[in-house]
Parts: sequence; C-alpha cells; structure tokens
Amino acid sequence: MAYGKPVRRSSGGSVSVIVITAPTGQIGRRLLENVLGSGQPIRVIARDPSRLSPRVRERVEVVPGSHGDPAVVDEAFAGADSVFWLVAADPRAESVEDAFVGFSRPACEAFKNHEVKRVVGISALGRGVTANAGFVSASLAMDDLIASTGVNYRALTMPSFMDNTLRQLDAIKNEGLLTWPISGDLKAPTCATRDIAAVAARLLLDESWTGQEAVPVLGPEDLSFEDMARIMSEVLGRPVRFQRIPIETFQATLRDNGVSAAMAQGMAEMCKAKDEGLDNAEPRTPESTTPTSFRQWCEDVLKPAVLA
Repeated sequence: MAYGKPVRRSSGGSVSVIVITAPTGQIGRRLLENVLGSGQPIRVIARDPSRLSPRVRERVEVVPGSHGDPAVVDEAFAGADSVFWLVAADPRAESVEDAFVGFSRPACEAFKNHEVKRVVGISALGRGVTANAGFVSASLAMDDLIASTGVNYRALTMPSFMDNTLRQLDAIKNEGLLTWPISGDLKAPTCATRDIAAVAARLLLDESWTGQEAVPVLGPEDLSFEDMARIMSEVLGRPVRFQRIPIETFQATLRDNGVSAAMAQGMAEMCKAKDEGLDNAEPRTPESTTPTSFRQWCEDVLKPAVLA
C-alpha cells in the first residue's frame, strides 16, 4: 500500500504524475533530485523505502515493493502519465532474458492497462551490431517488449558507466589496479550516471514528445582503460595501472561472488562484444555528447571515495 504524499493525475491534464523505479540507485537518486523541484507529482517504487531520505519521503508518494511484482506496478502506474524504467538485473537470475524481459512483463501489462503516456528506460548501445551480447542483447529485447505495448518510449542507450569503476574501489585504493577482460588500448565512450539522470529528467518533464526512439548518452570523449588508469593516477596522486584479465577469470570471480552461471555468462558475452567494438558503433553527435568528463568524475566521486 502506498504512503507519503498522495499524487493523482489531473483531470484537466495540467499536472502529470511521474513514477520513478529504482529511486535509491545510482541513477534513480540523482533523477529524483532533478525532478523534485519541478512541482510535478512524484511517485516512487522502492523495495526498501527506508533507503529514501526523510526529505524525499516527505515529498513523494511511496509504493513499497519490487517493480517486477504485478500487484506493485498495477498500484504504482494507476493514474501515471510518465514512468522511468530501470531494471537492476538480479545477479542470481536463471537467464539474462528472465532478468530483463521477464522482469519487465508485468510493467508492460500495466503500461497498457493504465494507459501510461510516456516511458523513459535505461538500455544499452548495440542494436544491430551483434546478436549475442549477453546483458546488452537482453536489454534490447526488453526495449522491444516495451515498444510492443504502443507506449511512447525513449530508450536511453549507454556505453559502460564511469560509476561502475567504484566496484573496483578496493583494488584501486589498495593495489593501484584496474582490471577488465577488455583490451587496454581500445578507446570507447563512457558516461556518468549524473548525466544519464539529467537526460532522463529532461524527457520525463517534457510532455511534447511522442513515438519510440533511442537516445544515446555517450559522455564527452572516448577513452581506453589505459587512458582511464592514467587519469586516475593523476587525480589520485598515486599510480594506478590497468591489467587485462582472462574472460574465464572474470567469470569465475563473478561465480565466486554468488552470480548465477547464466548471468556470469551474460556479463562475459557483453564484455566480449564490447572488446570487439560494440560501444563504438554509435556515431557521436552534439546531442549524444554529455558534459561530465572522466577526469571530472574522478575528482568529484572517485577521489573522495578513495580518501574516505
């Protein structure tokens, strides 16, 4: 049952209700900050509402539960005009299709049943590039499922996130080491979650768009992992080096950390596709270029985390 500030779709159409999924994640919490000051009614779906700040809980309606639950999305999407859709894939899922497409099926039924007008979703680059890219292929299949409902849809298509570097914080801090099963000299785009949230907020607050399109978010520059290690070294004032690891080692580490065999395979297939240039297929344009550089991200996010 929802609690907090109740929101309703305006009968006159002057006020649009926005629903945000995954509001405590890297993108969702920044997105919330961007839209809270808009005056638009906001509803969030939160598996653990206690992770929302008191200030946020006072200003939004909260529907507790998982946005993969049919009853939860049926309640949350009632009267909604726009939805922000993000699947944080279950690392223990039996297949990547279940993690992305299966998880999204109840929401797609609710989009239709409640006549949601617009959906902004988090997806990936790579459409038409390869048929077997693990998580990427599953994300694109999720996009197809959402589009099949007929809802107006913008799929934000991204390369790897700068913020994912924080998953290797201990190794960077204690060993001066960054590892991936990808070539160290391959230059590719990378983007900051703050920029993704800004693009998502703009679309959620804009009631004029229709149709179904991809919106690439590419950051300001293409960098290799060797470039990133050099920038980290300069910002942190200590050496950081990049080391490519075998894909088998990468998968084994995931499995040792509780990731299912299917999901570890999906991650490995995605990395293999990226190593073959998956993220380089999208031409960079002024519209797809976003402002936060990796150096700025290191100054603002990585350095404080290392020094903490």
